[in-house]
Amino acid sequence: MAGDDLITVLGNKYNTEILSATGEAKSAQDLSDELDVPIATCYRRINELEEAELLELHDRPLSDEHRRVKVYRRRVDGVEVDFRDGLSVELEERSAVKNRLDDVWRNLSASQ
Repeated sequence: MAGDDLITVLGNKYNTEILSATGEAKSAQDLSDELDVPIATCYRRINELEEAELLELHDRPLSDEHRRVKVYRRRVDGVEVDFRDGLSVELEERSAVKNRLDDVWRNLSASQ
């Protein structure tokens, strides 16, 4: 995605809050409750962040009601914007180590 498009996505209301909150995987309902974002808006923002490849579907665990719930986590740990020589946007991807640790923790939690 082009730098100016990323700036537009990041400038939309709630998107940066959602990215900040998804260092750990969370459902749309969790994000809605935690950030006080209407649930319909939360889903629209999640879709927008997924399309920009800033957020990803992490898992679909069973809820207490035995329904599959989608949980999301951010794909990036940082965004650097530079205006000195024109617009430049650098994304700092989540490290492979963090992704593996998340996967191990998810597998341990699922087996209990």
